Amino acid sequence: MEENTLFKKDESLRPLADRMRPKGLEDFVGQEHLVTKGKILYEMIKRDELTSLIFWGPPGVGKTTLASIIAQKTKSFFVNFSAVTSGIKEIKNVMKEADERLNMGQRTVLFVDEIHRFNKAQQDAFLPYVEKGSIVLIGATTENPSFEVNSALLSRMRVFVLNALSFDDLLKLLKRTLKEDVVFKNYEIEISEDDLGAIAHFAHGDARFCLNTLEMVIDNSEHVHNKIIVSNDLIKQVLNRRTLLYDKKGEEHYNLISALHKSMRNSDVQAALYYLARMLEGGEDPLYVARRVVRFASEDIGMADSRALEIAVSAYQACHYLGMPECNVHLSHAIVYCSLASKSNSLEVAYLSAKKDALATMEEPVPLHIRNAPTRLMKDLGYGKNYMYAHDYEGHITAMSCLPDKLKGHTYYRPSNQGTEVKVALKMQEIEKIKHKLKNQK
Repeated sequence: MEENTLFKKDESLRPLADRMRPKGLEDFVGQEHLVTKGKILYEMIKRDELTSLIFWGPPGVGKTTLASIIAQKTKSFFVNFSAVTSGIKEIKNVMKEADERLNMGQRTVLFVDEIHRFNKAQQDAFLPYVEKGSIVLIGATTENPSFEVNSALLSRMRVFVLNALSFDDLLKLLKRTLKEDVVFKNYEIEISEDDLGAIAHFAHGDARFCLNTLEMVIDNSEHVHNKIIVSNDLIKQVLNRRTLLYDKKGEEHYNLISALHKSMRNSDVQAALYYLARMLEGGEDPLYVARRVVRFASEDIGMADSRALEIAVSAYQACHYLGMPECNVHLSHAIVYCSLASKSNSLEVAYLSAKKDALATMEEPVPLHIRNAPTRLMKDLGYGKNYMYAHDYEGHITAMSCLPDKLKGHTYYRPSNQGTEVKVALKMQEIEKIKHKLKNQK
């Protein structure tokens, strides 16, 4: 075996992800909703008619690449600005230079990577220059701009949402890289379709991570003359976790969310945490899991422990603010709480029962006494007549019936004997006794 000479060329000193950065929209992978012919962003770039905008999306989906393409296509002066290393002083210097160029008839396109890292004062420094047209501001962020970009600046910018790349996008990128990369194309690289697919799955929609993984695999593979042989064992070592069996759109997706739901329903904390980990480490969207937990909190716990819904909604918000991997502990918090909470499906049963009656009696009129009467005619027709305002009565309860006559006496919600629903049941019994007493007093 010859000594690895792959990195002896100057070009090979650049990371693979940088070498493969597209020079034009025709080479851009993914984001078809933005960069295909006829789409607004595509036409803006092609015509060099940009307005201030924000690219919002997860890492490795093309935000910086789009800015790089704009830099090459625009006739404006392009400035690449980092929110990590720049402060107010640097912003003011750049703005001053932009004003000078504008006076000479040239506009400035300013790209700010990780714009969410700027504080309010730093963002405010851009505002007057965006307003008077000294700069076209292009920001890139992985965070929700609604929360991270101040409203005055955001209102003057257009937000374009970039999505995680699909498996097919990443596989296409990997195959193109093996053929077109200035370094790799000089080698005969043996790697199976399955192993390329494994790398694509492992990247979870992140093109940069995908290419970095491929580079690591090839760097550590056996090199013989102009041939590189990538073994499946090496792929397993590099990937080092079994994320490849999880398909976010396939049957396993539904199998795992079903397993999580049923484990929580059965109060099996350990199993619930296991299936949560399977989903998150497999690349599942944490917001999807959080939404299912919010549903579970009312469907399977409900009034037996109303705190469950509060905690589930809080976990959803935490997932929205933080994303993975930080939000895994918030989902764990909600799932353990829901697993241990008292269980009741009374609310779901109640709604389904009410739904059945509702669908069968859609033509049934609302009783006149609980209708609003905003006009004289409606009052004359009896709208609101004999309505009893509960707060005017002792205990804030009346004997008035609110169901249509056809449905009087129908019962939908029947509390279980679990958790706080025991107290709910007692409260409902107390209310019924009071109403019965008031009816007999008439």
